[in-house]
Amino acid sequence: MSMNITLGFSPCPNDTYMFAALVNGWINTHGLNFKVRMADIETLNELGESRLLDITKLSFNRYYALADKYQLLSSGAALGSGCGPILIASKKHAKAAIENGTIALPGMWTTAHLLFTLFYPNASNKRFMAFHRIEDAVLSGQVDAGVIIHENRFTFEDKGLVKIEDLGEAWETKTKLPIPLGGIFASSRLPANVIAQVDDLIKESILFARANPELVMPYVRTYAQEMDEQVMKEHINLYVNDFSLDLGEKGRASVDQLKNMQVK
Repeated sequence: MSMNITLGFSPCPNDTYMFAALVNGWINTHGLNFKVRMADIETLNELGESRLLDITKLSFNRYYALADKYQLLSSGAALGSGCGPILIASKKHAKAAIENGTIALPGMWTTAHLLFTLFYPNASNKRFMAFHRIEDAVLSGQVDAGVIIHENRFTFEDKGLVKIEDLGEAWETKTKLPIPLGGIFASSRLPANVIAQVDDLIKESILFARANPELVMPYVRTYAQEMDEQVMKEHINLYVNDFSLDLGEKGRASVDQLKNMQVK
């Protein structure tokens, strides 16, 4: 039996790496036909309310507001150690100066925003912008500091910017748990057996990528734009890990812990 599935994920290397085999027909999808909507994470977060997509990447911060509409899959998550958002500036600042300053953040619904709010609760002058614009906004003086995600964690020092705090490390120190950034979610309208099948297929797609990098990496490069080859590989190695194959008890405990620590 054939079934069409709408699938949303970002053009970032970790997502294209994980989904390459699935969407290109390099593994047997057993009758499931995937129609891809590729967009940045905050666009996917904003689309979440409408449930236009059957399967979609979401920041965990967004999921907490939509938990009645989606089911978290065991595979495909961005979660781990040493991979969290980083608070940067053009020079060192004390915490009070950060909280009184103007902060660039990569989207209202991102987990980066939630983490920043947890550790800098008095900061109120926030500016939301696309994640790739934040470094330049800090460099130009448009904002006093910014929270960076994705591959920018590998590039900010080369641009002369300094780390104020690694918010992922702050989370790990506080909770002793890996940092939950984003996951893959299925709309609750899908049949349970289809959700389970997609979950298994994502895991299979990741394993295929690991076994066949020479086939998968050209697809990743197509969407990596001007990203340096080494940065692209570091991005994948950091964000695609054992938790991406299976969240497991520890991964789900981390997701629950962040939910419990939300700023009300």
